[in-house]
Amino acid sequence: MARSPISVSKFRNAFIGWWVVWAILHGLLIYSYGFPSDISATDSFVTNSILLGAYWMVNNILRFYLPNKDRYWYLLFLSIFLALLVTALSNALLSFIFKGSLHSVYLLFLSNSFWLRLGIGFLLIGCMTIICVLWYTQGEDQENRQRKEDAQKLSKEAELYKLRQQLQPHFLFNSLNSISALIGTQPEQARKMIYQLSDFLRATLRKEEEQWVKMEEELQILELYLDIEKVRFGHRLSAIIEKDESCLQMNLPPMLLQPVMENAIKFGLYDTTDAVTIYMSVFKENGYLKVVVKNPFDLETSSPRQGTGFGLSSIKRRLYLLFARNDLLETEVADHIFTTTIKIPQG
Repeated sequence: MARSPISVSKFRNAFIGWWVVWAILHGLLIYSYGFPSDISATDSFVTNSILLGAYWMVNNILRFYLPNKDRYWYLLFLSIFLALLVTALSNALLSFIFKGSLHSVYLLFLSNSFWLRLGIGFLLIGCMTIICVLWYTQGEDQENRQRKEDAQKLSKEAELYKLRQQLQPHFLFNSLNSISALIGTQPEQARKMIYQLSDFLRATLRKEEEQWVKMEEELQILELYLDIEKVRFGHRLSAIIEKDESCLQMNLPPMLLQPVMENAIKFGLYDTTDAVTIYMSVFKENGYLKVVVKNPFDLETSSPRQGTGFGLSSIKRRLYLLFARNDLLETEVADHIFTTTIKIPQG
């Protein structure tokens, strides 16, 4: 149910002030025709009290039923009907109050001014009707916009949640395959990897419902991930993370660094048997929290693969959903080095 304009204090005070001024002007107009002040005040009070009742009817009718744009003729007939009703009731009540020969001049004036009163009543009720229509139409449009925004927000949150859920199985399957391969030949390493995987999943689940985390917490989760990957690849994998201490308390979406590092390992290690070092730097620049990851990249051996990996595409989509920008993730290949740059707006 829409809120009545009278329920808003500013509107209510303005309406009361306007109505008092109009009632005073009404009384002065009657008084200017030579009638006593008591008759003028009574005429104004009775007529405008009934007009208030008409406003109450208009307000409640439009509060519960707002006609469509192609049915605004309904408002015209409503205003005419209420103006006739108000004029007839006020004339009848004033005639009853001032009946008798002592007030014959006023009663004649009351009868002769019927059409003038009807016209003024129609204008006043019409103005009140238009104000109510504008008020309730604006309220309805605002509710529709709010519902649309809520639906879009729920849809965005659902997509973000789906993207986060897709990342873990992608990494989990790789880890389980590695554990399976190590069980027969290196059971101790397999056991160690299981413990590390358990710690990693426990840490990520704690952050699953959060939209933002501190960089310090994200780096801790990344270290758990790297410990698992180092068990998988042994001496072939090393990672160097350089971080500006002032960035540790900055915010970023959870599980953002792990897919970037996973993508770097995928394209840096899968096509070579050599040892590979992956570099990550975290720093602040021009109001952004920036993360730059560099890994070896052989264009000839990696060209058959499409795109830059699921992890990067999911990150780009997440950043767009959060910031409505497509320029927050950039990739570059130069001198057999694949560089991924992520910018997280701060503040």
